[in-house]
Amino acid sequence: MRRGQDLGYTAGQNNVVRVIEQVTALLETPAEDSPLYSPAARSTDADFIAAYKAILQSDMRDAMLAYRDFLANDYQGHDSPGVSANPDGAACYAASVRYWSSISMDAEDIHRKGLSEMARIQGAMLDIAKTSFGIDDVPALLEELRTNPQYTFSDEQAMLDYVNAAIARGKAAVGDWFGNVPDVELLVTPFPAYEKNSGGGWFSSAAADGSRPATYLVGTYNPTSISKAGQESTAFHESYPGHHLQSAVALANQSAHPILRYMFVSGSAEGWALYTEKLADEMGLYSSEVARLGMLSNEAYRAARLVVDPGMHVMGWSRDDAIKYMLDHTAESPISINSEVDRYSAVPGQATSYLIGSLEIQRLRQHAEDVLGERFDIREFHDRLLEHGGVTLPMLGANIESWIRHVQGN
Repeated sequence: MRRGQDLGYTAGQNNVVRVIEQVTALLETPAEDSPLYSPAARSTDADFIAAYKAILQSDMRDAMLAYRDFLANDYQGHDSPGVSANPDGAACYAASVRYWSSISMDAEDIHRKGLSEMARIQGAMLDIAKTSFGIDDVPALLEELRTNPQYTFSDEQAMLDYVNAAIARGKAAVGDWFGNVPDVELLVTPFPAYEKNSGGGWFSSAAADGSRPATYLVGTYNPTSISKAGQESTAFHESYPGHHLQSAVALANQSAHPILRYMFVSGSAEGWALYTEKLADEMGLYSSEVARLGMLSNEAYRAARLVVDPGMHVMGWSRDDAIKYMLDHTAESPISINSEVDRYSAVPGQATSYLIGSLEIQRLRQHAEDVLGERFDIREFHDRLLEHGGVTLPMLGANIESWIRHVQGN
């Protein structure tokens, strides 16, 4: 990091502060509750456990303290939220987009695509606002969904129950839309204390040998400020028919290369999970018009990413510009949006991969339906999308073209 500072490469100061806060929270976490304690927690060797715990509380703690104090006292991040504050920042951003999405797109083209998709989604949100809520002011309705206790959670358990109910519906329905549905356990748990303020949610795959279930960590921080609107959509994204099904299929394919079983390309993986949020609507999984509006809000969230990510990194947008745009166009809470914008700042290009990938998968489906007509089978199409694991978007397209030719030849 000192070398980076000498060369003019630094992180945004807002994220430096975030890391200081998280390392501090980790330092204040009892040893047995720390994620770093995991090797000892999984051991039955008393001597190893004692030795490991001693090192965790001495050498490892000292290293974390030194890192935290260096960030607080010696490191100065730049004031901009974008990578363009660093040398060759625009080129870095272009490379980052290609790394995450697996295709090359110009920053301005990404930004324009986000604006056009946002206009389409806002139109769909207006339709629901008029027909189901009797209102034609979408921003006002989104604010109502963020702040009215009728649309937020009373406590953490209420939120977890709501998420688990959605996942159960998804699991029960996937057999009608997929031919290959491995039976892999999924646990839903709240973020641990040291991460609660991070927001959002996180999926982690099961162990390939079945020794550890998959987990969906849910950001239950301040549940009374979290809208129910987007939680079902996110649950389908992370579980069935989203990431959990996606990873289970990949892990079960022992003939695939380990890179494809254990790793993923964000463009195809996150593109798939976003595609399944809309697929869940086709499957009849949403419990209410509030949840369907949340689906559209989540899609608007991803469209907003196409707008604000290149906006911050290449086009001179400030952090406040990005926050305001997302508040104006989605149902997410201010707390969540603040956290998300800092994430986009920290990882250039990653947030663009969701909608870029989803749009490509939607294009492939429409193409297959147009070419195959009555011979199009949605279960086979979905199985072909997932069968090879973590491939790039161009590889995904090639696999679907191969499947189309096979169906035509039979």
